[in-house]
Amino acid sequence: MPYPDFNPVLLKMGPLKVRWYGLMYVVAFFVAYFLLKAEVRKKAFPLDKDGVYDLLSYAALGVILGGRLGYVLVYNLSYYLSHPLDILAVWKGGMSFHGGFLGVIVAGWLFCRRRHLPFLRLADLAVLPVPIGLFMGRMGNFINGELFGRATDVPWCMEFPMGGPICRHPSQLYEASMEGILLFSILFFLSRKTLPEGVLFGTFIGLYGLFRTIGELFRQPDPQLGFLFGPVTMGQVLSVPMILIGAAIVFTRFRVSRSPVENGHLPPSSR
Repeated sequence: MPYPDFNPVLLKMGPLKVRWYGLMYVVAFFVAYFLLKAEVRKKAFPLDKDGVYDLLSYAALGVILGGRLGYVLVYNLSYYLSHPLDILAVWKGGMSFHGGFLGVIVAGWLFCRRRHLPFLRLADLAVLPVPIGLFMGRMGNFINGELFGRATDVPWCMEFPMGGPICRHPSQLYEASMEGILLFSILFFLSRKTLPEGVLFGTFIGLYGLFRTIGELFRQPDPQLGFLFGPVTMGQVLSVPMILIGAAIVFTRFRVSRSPVENGHLPPSSR
């Protein structure tokens, strides 16, 4: 299947360039704002529209700082030790989802602490728009022709400009489908159910880890790292713990919600 030869630059006005990749994140930000505002109103969460904007601002800062530091420390530390000024050159690429996710968690925790809000309840609301951003990001990767898949002979394989004359899996589309469309559909369905606080948050963590681990089976590893051991990639090493952590959160929150104390009913001996 021929790779559609996209121009990564959508619009050029003198020295100013508007890239599809950047536009994807701008669109994702606005969609996340309106979706999160609707969810806050629907679930009667004590946060006004300015508070939603502030939350997304915290999250954006967490994504940028966490994602960049995660990439620098995990994916290319030796290079950045030799070129420390390039750490600030985020426009050259190099972001880690796992680092960005940790950055968002820290930013969200600080936001909740500052405003005296329940973290898990807010996290359940905030994870719903995340797959939209993941979908847009993966589509941006596809348009840029980056983060392509491994060599294959499946009928829908593509030759990517930066991948040489080799037919490869369009792994960006696989990940966009799993981490974006499928994950959003599951979270949206569950968000309409009455669940203990933290379950939706844990479900997101666990399912993202699962889908990313599957996607890594088709994705070409980063050239500076390659395979860590056998067929295992760095993305899988970072994602498998997410599956375990997510499952632990879901199990714990369901267990706690069923306890007599959590439900406001003390056993006779405790009254």
